[in-house]
Amino acid sequence: MDTTQYVIGVDYGTDSVRSVLVDARDGREISSSVFYYPRWKLGLYCDASKNRFRQHPLDYVEGLEQTIKNCIKQAGDGAAAFVKAISVDTTGSTPVAVNEQGIPLALTTGFEDDPDAMFVLWKDHTSVKEAAEINEHATKFPINYLQYVGGIYSSEWFWAKLLRTLRVNEKVRKACYSWVEHCDWIPFLLTGGKQVSDMKRGRCSAGHKGLWAAEFGGLPPDEFFAALDPLLAGFTGRLYKDTYTSDMPAGKLSTEWATRLGLSADVIVGVGAFDAHMGAVGGQIEPYHLSKVMGTSTCDILVAPNADMQNKLVKGICGQVDGSVIPNMAGLEAGQSAFGDTYAWFKNLLAWPLQFVEDENERQRIEHKIIAELSKHAAVLPLDENAELSVDWLNGRRTPDANQLLKSGIIGLGLGSDAPRVFRALAESTCFGAKAIVERFEQEGVPVKGLIGIGGVAKKSPYIMQMMADVLQMPIRIHQFEHTCALGAAMFAATAAGIYPKVEDAMAAMGGGFDTTYSPNKDRAAFYDKRYQKFKELATFIEKHTK
Repeated sequence: MDTTQYVIGVDYGTDSVRSVLVDARDGREISSSVFYYPRWKLGLYCDASKNRFRQHPLDYVEGLEQTIKNCIKQAGDGAAAFVKAISVDTTGSTPVAVNEQGIPLALTTGFEDDPDAMFVLWKDHTSVKEAAEINEHATKFPINYLQYVGGIYSSEWFWAKLLRTLRVNEKVRKACYSWVEHCDWIPFLLTGGKQVSDMKRGRCSAGHKGLWAAEFGGLPPDEFFAALDPLLAGFTGRLYKDTYTSDMPAGKLSTEWATRLGLSADVIVGVGAFDAHMGAVGGQIEPYHLSKVMGTSTCDILVAPNADMQNKLVKGICGQVDGSVIPNMAGLEAGQSAFGDTYAWFKNLLAWPLQFVEDENERQRIEHKIIAELSKHAAVLPLDENAELSVDWLNGRRTPDANQLLKSGIIGLGLGSDAPRVFRALAESTCFGAKAIVERFEQEGVPVKGLIGIGGVAKKSPYIMQMMADVLQMPIRIHQFEHTCALGAAMFAATAAGIYPKVEDAMAAMGGGFDTTYSPNKDRAAFYDKRYQKFKELATFIEKHTK
């Protein structure tokens, strides 16, 4: 009797969506497929100068169908019959305005090209003013509704983005019935949801970005939001009270989507979550080991037994939520708003003249080599306590203590400051930003015992990973699976389908372990401690003078 059981993990990133078909018995990758969002790639609906980043739902829908069908096709005849479940992770907070049927407004007549009717990407910072208002407003209430999100609400999150959208676009405001996270909408879509009131909202997105907490009995009361701005009156009643952990099914594949994908309508669809949270599971997270998903930004995840977190609230992070990562454990989130984006910014700065090179192949060949060459030459530079110094705030500061108005800076520049030296300063700044996060956890009584690296930078940049190990004086284990977030989604799919009784069992069976460990160079500890102090002094100066 054939006991083959396949599951699909779908990972929505900033630039693309990837689906991975995995053997649930051992986590072996059968096939994978990636789809780059065509509208996003053209820069449509975005304005970086205004920190406006929007994505059209059609990019998501087209990518979902194409990647899953490609995975099945690659796996060969008969593979579809073995697929038991699908689970999805997405960036976040990436919400969208929907009508009463749960359809994003950009998919309805009259809103096709309206950026405010599209998904507001995580790194959209247009709602800085609204976030500040939420933070000030929360101080007026006897209950601290921000206590489980680190005490500071961010412009990257759910309520700030909703309020901003309602204020600036009357047409969208009148048509917006509810407000939905990307990670909740895709399972709703796949299961054929017809009423947004029936949508199963994930514990992960609700707790970390939506101010949901069991201790509050759900969301803060309607009075809290209506007193902030009457435009928010009534929204809590059109959102949710209950939330679901990602080991639970959202439902079964609808007949329509079963037909579109060539799968059975008995396929289970799991409750969705954010990419870093599922990625932490795919990377085989352990209590008190910080899982760092290192891509365009970083999202840092730590899990701890609930008993250890009693009466302990970590200030200045992106939340601590029971069951947001592993059910029955506290999930704590932090991160940096720009990580890979920092290196990409510098690469694009250096590559600017290449746009005038007519030979596209030659242009791409040179661009592809820039980061590798910078890393190679930066790695052999002598250690210099007074070298160029930067701060990792090119896209504001996510944690500790969110402030999206902050800007980066570089000091110590001279005529000898060549590209490798500036690149080293930028790389150092991202590692120092990571150290500030670890420092905050430890100051708040949450130990960090080691690091787990996942994501593109972790897999592709030995230079930066070794520097981070040296700066933090902690070993960094790099998970062997290339698409770790998608693997985490597949582990949750296997659990939602009942193949494993709990996600920890899926992690053990499907994990595969680590292929690289970066050990800290003890001889560099004192040097980086001195550099880190200079980093903090520069950061304090920049923050003091930010208007």
